[in-house]
Amino acid sequence: MKRMTVLLAAAMLTLSGCGYNTIQTLDEQAKNAQSDIQVQLQRRADLVPNLVATVKGYAAHETEIFDALASARAKLSGAVQSGDLDSMAVANRQLTGALGRLIALSESNPQIKADQNFRMLQDQLEGTENRIAVARRDYNDAVRQYNAYIRRFPQVLTAKAIGAKSRGYFQADSAATAAPPKVQF
Repeated sequence: MKRMTVLLAAAMLTLSGCGYNTIQTLDEQAKNAQSDIQVQLQRRADLVPNLVATVKGYAAHETEIFDALASARAKLSGAVQSGDLDSMAVANRQLTGALGRLIALSESNPQIKADQNFRMLQDQLEGTENRIAVARRDYNDAVRQYNAYIRRFPQVLTAKAIGAKSRGYFQADSAATAAPPKVQF
């Protein structure tokens, strides 16, 4: 009887330290943070047609920029729907490049800069860029917590038993951070 009590106490102690519930909680936090990135990238993609329509009225001759924006926006929307972080990062970089050319075009045209609709859309886009940065930071923080937790003992045993895998970070392209983007017409 005494031996049974000791075994039961040891089993309860082992199970209480396994971390299963915490692994699940941290995994859900990382999924939620990834969803926040998707929401903000989709918001960005949804703002682009309005911005393009405003600039198009003033600069109809710049069809290459508008075509590039439409293509990049479609790729971003598709990547957001897929939920794949790498695809979202690549599509986001493409849209950033196309938007940079659109903003440069607007900067060179005083009529566009003075347009109230354009300014409002540009402010919304700027706010969205900030939200994307916050969402990426929050996601990476959630991933860091999750990855660190599943690597600690004894949680590593539970993680292996339930198949919990490390999550990838949402990273900026090293080429994108090495030099500022160049805008060419």
